[in-house]
Amino acid sequence: VSQQLKEEIRRGFAGLEDPLAGLLDILESSTDWKGKGHSLGYYITSELQLWMKEHPAVQQSGMKLKKLQTRVLRILAQCPANLLDPLISIYQLHTADRNYLLGHVSHLYHRGDYKEAAILSIKLKLQPDQDVEKMCMPLLFQDKINLMEDYVGEYPELQCKLVQILDTWCEPGFNIRDIARQYQGLSRYKPDKLNRKMLSKLVFRLLDRFNVDPALCPNVINQRHLRTLNYLFYKRFVEKTMTQENWTDHVQSTVGENQWLQGHLIQLLISYCDLNTAARWAQRCNLPKEILPNGVADELQKLKIQESVEEATKAENYEEINKKDYYQLPIPRANIHFLQKWEEMLQCWEKVLQPGQIVAIDMEWRPSFGMVGKPRVSLLQIAVKDEVFLLDLPQLLEQAEMEGEKEKLPHFIQMLYSDAAITKLGYGMSGDLSSLAATCFALKGMDKQSQGVVDLLTVDKQVRVNIRKVEQSHEDKGIRQPEKGLSLLVQHVLGKPLDKTEQLSNWEKRPLREEQIIYAASDAYCLLEIYEKLCKDPTSFGLNSDLTKSLVGKPTIKARAKKQLNKQEVPSPCGQQCKESEKETSRPPAPISAKEFSVVCDNMLQGLGRYLRCLGVDVRMLENEDDHRKAAEIARQEGRVILTSGLPYQTLQSQVGEGRCFSVNCSEKAKEQALQVLKHFNVQVTLEDIFSRCQ
Repeated sequence: VSQQLKEEIRRGFAGLEDPLAGLLDILESSTDWKGKGHSLGYYITSELQLWMKEHPAVQQSGMKLKKLQTRVLRILAQCPANLLDPLISIYQLHTADRNYLLGHVSHLYHRGDYKEAAILSIKLKLQPDQDVEKMCMPLLFQDKINLMEDYVGEYPELQCKLVQILDTWCEPGFNIRDIARQYQGLSRYKPDKLNRKMLSKLVFRLLDRFNVDPALCPNVINQRHLRTLNYLFYKRFVEKTMTQENWTDHVQSTVGENQWLQGHLIQLLISYCDLNTAARWAQRCNLPKEILPNGVADELQKLKIQESVEEATKAENYEEINKKDYYQLPIPRANIHFLQKWEEMLQCWEKVLQPGQIVAIDMEWRPSFGMVGKPRVSLLQIAVKDEVFLLDLPQLLEQAEMEGEKEKLPHFIQMLYSDAAITKLGYGMSGDLSSLAATCFALKGMDKQSQGVVDLLTVDKQVRVNIRKVEQSHEDKGIRQPEKGLSLLVQHVLGKPLDKTEQLSNWEKRPLREEQIIYAASDAYCLLEIYEKLCKDPTSFGLNSDLTKSLVGKPTIKARAKKQLNKQEVPSPCGQQCKESEKETSRPPAPISAKEFSVVCDNMLQGLGRYLRCLGVDVRMLENEDDHRKAAEIARQEGRVILTSGLPYQTLQSQVGEGRCFSVNCSEKAKEQALQVLKHFNVQVTLEDIFSRCQ
């Protein structure tokens, strides 16, 4: 606004007998302020607010002020959002009679102006005197979820009530449409969109945002645990990628003492196993015979009481994995050190924090099975030549806090990541760093301080492009490639894949089993061997002879510029120095070819997935019956970007690294969605890419 206009407005106020009434006259007779953006009415209102600070005598009180407040309330019901705060301040609406304000909001509500009623209630802090269900439900039906969250944002009691209401809607047999009929004038209401699955995800989002006690919503918690049970059965009996011990551990922690879940467990065991196995679990859960299916109850009658479940599981015949077919850790068991005390950390400190050292880093945490929030790291693996250190992070942090030295461990980790003279190897490190920050607040923002970081996910992308023709010829012959992510890179570079059967272990449980210790050490140490082999002979894997250019020149989306190889010289294991990169990484995402770009599309975006595949993009798509969390699992294992839409975005983005989950506008057609994705990630499509993946 020009200075001349400001001065003109102020002269106008000075010439009025009652500037407050004068502003209302202007707004009531004006039409321009009803549009979007900053109108003349907005500038006049803002200037009056500033002018009144210099001329406090113009402020009104008593009956005169009440009349002005009555007039301004009529304007508030239809004015743009940017006028609300100035008008509420100028006319002291916080001092107005509370019952009068509540009556005005109620009038808006019964007129069908639910959004306006909620916004005004928030601005005037009327929520404690209102019915949270009555105010929030129309907002939910109109897909104004953010406004609904803002409504309860400052009131923990209302947050709990809202979560409980939504949870009751998730009860089996509850008909949401019966509630919707109570509200008049509902615009944008899509009954098919508002289903139990969507409500369940919304409840978890609210639990996470407001830190509400999950015990308040038993329905959605039970449904989530039931989905976890189904997922565990799929991993154990269909994919066969989970050991019996891991599976048993997770099943026990999932069902707990919940008889409803235990009943579903028995039904699943009948479907996937046999009556004998179901009976043994019924015995373990101490389920009464009356609630068991007839066959299970009869089988339970035959069981000997003294027979332990552990002996029974050993008797079950499952195909044993031939360990020789997998990557073998090339160091003796004595060189794997499990560290739980700070005194034991000193040897790790001395060996790791050496200039010129090459360090491989990996992390493990307990599988969340779709629960919201970032996972907390349970084990930090640090590998150097011939040795691996396994840091029991929860125990070390607890000990340091008890001794009043809680900065000790974060200080060590910060020194390691910020030292450009130490090369840090990882695979998809942005996700690891965000989980590390969620575990220890002192490590928040460490990704911005990291130097000398080499994310081998970058190399993996290029190696996969170069061997894709071989994989496709295998597929034509009916040979399926089961390996994914890091395991696949290990297979390509070192000849054998990683054994991932311990990946879904309960990493919080102590003591760790021997299989877990070997797996954790292998997961980190293999990165050293991959890096060494790639540095010695990059061209045999289709990489640039200057490995630094391969790492920096074409970064993956996950390994963002600030987490890439540092621009300083990075030592290779053979003692040579890789050349310094000539080009600085720029702020926008570096261009990436369609062949190198890999995504997983959520099941509501199958049209987009097909369109991107026609353009040459590496696409995996969820089936209609798949749970959204499968997208996060695929993304983590295979280094893919998640493409999703709506509420699933809130859940999925917390399970992968920053920038690895993108929300697409579901209302647009596949072509417009594809253009949006290609532009956001700077994907370059050539004529050769078109239909290159079509069979």
